[in-house]
Amino acid sequence: MKIVAPAGNMERFYSAISATADEIYLGLKGFGARRNAENFTVEELKKAIDYAHLRGSRIFLTLNTIMTNREIELLYPTLKDLYNYGLDAIIVQDLGYAEYLHKNFPSIEIHGSTQMTVANYYEINYLKELGFKRIVLPRELSFEEIKEIREHTDIELEVFVSGSLCISFSGNCYMSSFIGGRSGNRGMCAQPCRKEYKTSCGEKSYFLSPKDQLYGLDEIKKLQEIGVESIKVEGRMKDVSYVYETVFYFRSLINGIDKEEKTPKLFNRGYSKGYFYDNDKSIMNRDYSYNMGEKIGEVVGKSIRLDEDIVSGDGITFVSKDYKNLGGTYINKIAYKNEKLVLNFPDGTKYIFRNYNKRLNDEISKKLKSTDKKLEINFDFIAKLNEKLILKTYLEDENKNRILDLEEISQTLTQKAQKRAISEEDIKEKLSEIGDSEFTVKDIKVNIDENIFIPLSELKNLKRNAVEKFKEKILSYFRRDLDRELKENNQEYFKLEIEKDEPKDLEIRVIVSNEEQKNFLENIKNEYNIREIYYRTYDIAKQSKLSQHNLNNKLASNLYELLENKNSDVMLNWNMNIVNSYTINVLEKIKKLESFIISPEINFSKIRELGKTRLKKALLIYSKLKGMTIDIDLTDNKNEVITNKENDKFNIIRNEYGTEIFLDKPLNIINIMEDIKKLNVDIVVLEFTTETIEDIKKVLKQLKTRKGEYREYNYKRGVY
Repeated sequence: MKIVAPAGNMERFYSAISATADEIYLGLKGFGARRNAENFTVEELKKAIDYAHLRGSRIFLTLNTIMTNREIELLYPTLKDLYNYGLDAIIVQDLGYAEYLHKNFPSIEIHGSTQMTVANYYEINYLKELGFKRIVLPRELSFEEIKEIREHTDIELEVFVSGSLCISFSGNCYMSSFIGGRSGNRGMCAQPCRKEYKTSCGEKSYFLSPKDQLYGLDEIKKLQEIGVESIKVEGRMKDVSYVYETVFYFRSLINGIDKEEKTPKLFNRGYSKGYFYDNDKSIMNRDYSYNMGEKIGEVVGKSIRLDEDIVSGDGITFVSKDYKNLGGTYINKIAYKNEKLVLNFPDGTKYIFRNYNKRLNDEISKKLKSTDKKLEINFDFIAKLNEKLILKTYLEDENKNRILDLEEISQTLTQKAQKRAISEEDIKEKLSEIGDSEFTVKDIKVNIDENIFIPLSELKNLKRNAVEKFKEKILSYFRRDLDRELKENNQEYFKLEIEKDEPKDLEIRVIVSNEEQKNFLENIKNEYNIREIYYRTYDIAKQSKLSQHNLNNKLASNLYELLENKNSDVMLNWNMNIVNSYTINVLEKIKKLESFIISPEINFSKIRELGKTRLKKALLIYSKLKGMTIDIDLTDNKNEVITNKENDKFNIIRNEYGTEIFLDKPLNIINIMEDIKKLNVDIVVLEFTTETIEDIKKVLKQLKTRKGEYREYNYKRGVY
């Protein structure tokens, strides 16, 4: 089992390698799902590639966002440079971009991001057919679901085992996008889930904020037993100490050592096992949503009773009874557990939390200076009388097969010993001393004649030359020549020639959420030229809930509902995040697909750029847009309304699948129907969720009068 570790910058990258991470995922500046991280320049990324390869680790580039046609094509020169240099894999969200990469960079691994939200083996096996090598599973899957997926696919699986939990399924959270134009699907999430909300009964809390996730030995053993290939640590925004300690912790667990969990001492807003065993509300922390640290004491009278030792340099936070942050300070003395500490603290202080652990951070800093991951190499040494010395350097795979070797031959000949002959032990001792190197010597085989003399300086030079040349051999092993590869395979650069589309007469289609809405619209659909009425479906097809999905419904909201659908004229819902022609090109090959709803995250100009396709393009013109799709029941009420500090209201709806959150103020661009025709779409869609029949009548009236409420959300501004 491999550990996949985060790196938000070079310092954290070195930290992850020192902690023995097998694979590192990182982002280019300006791209990927953590665009707010410091991230890497191309030159830094190349430096990281070489550093990792010389220590037996691999580098994955995160391009796991939805991408426009222009962005896909503009990135090509940069990716070609990194591909030739030896980049190991690219993590993607966008289906069309995955095909583009697979065709243009044939020998690089494509990994499906958790942002793709593929939650069952039907979808995973489809992605394997498209060329994916590995899938990062959604955090919402239980162990039993992961186990069932493992039994039905041989693609590599990767599971998150620690870090921040998104309350919504990744890739299907639009709150940040629709509220302020900062899209999670573009790597710019403003984290509205970490804000305070008020419920309909007036209760204020961090209603949408989950604890962080941290698995232990039992969970890792279970994942090992079923054959999960890799575990993933979240944290490109976390600091050096967090990255090192968390990776080191999981290395111990993989080796069967039940190590103390120190990660909560470095970053803490509460921890849980996530969805591994169940999906109840215990994963939530509604008291606070930021890194409060670990609770180390409580106010008793005019002093603080300590639950932990503290040292000079510790950072502490004063916290009220209702978990409000009242400020903080640094400690300038040593005090011990169960002591009463006299310290000035603000009125209202109830608890003391430590958000900077001086002793632990110092301990990790020392480890970082004194430890480094080493690549195990092997030597075969041959010395025959009156012949040149031969030193073979090589690597072995897990099955003891040689996978890379190099032979270095000395300039001088061996001689018969006049006094003391060199021994096998002498040779092994000298060859094993390779100093401050990326390597450590695992095994040395010696084959020498008896009674020969070899100057130790000659042995040292031979070893030094062999090691230096072996470094170059390792690095060159990972280099590629894309132009040569394409030529040998009779391939050319793959780029779509996008044909401009023309304006058309618009069809009207409607999505409903209940029987009452459907019956009403069926009776009047001819009056309003409504071509089709669909039932709204649930965005995520979880492995354990597949039987709940109606495959006779012509509307599909995930790949499972599309691939297994019984109809020949399926429409794909807008949550499939279709924003470029490359994704359309992939979907066109699925014969039963007739149409798709364009993502409401892109603006009108990008919609016009999508070009001609055999599929009908649909535009959402009215909808109380869905903000989140959540796997747990957030409330005991079937319906709830929450309000943020800006007085935006959100409707929470529970159903048999989970919980959905909808914006209260609907998208509505009905007034500009004539302008919509110029976008070259075929269909306009009205989506009804919590609307009453009277609400629907008002919307339909607006279809005729073109007068009424107007709200365009991202259609004008687009998203960042």
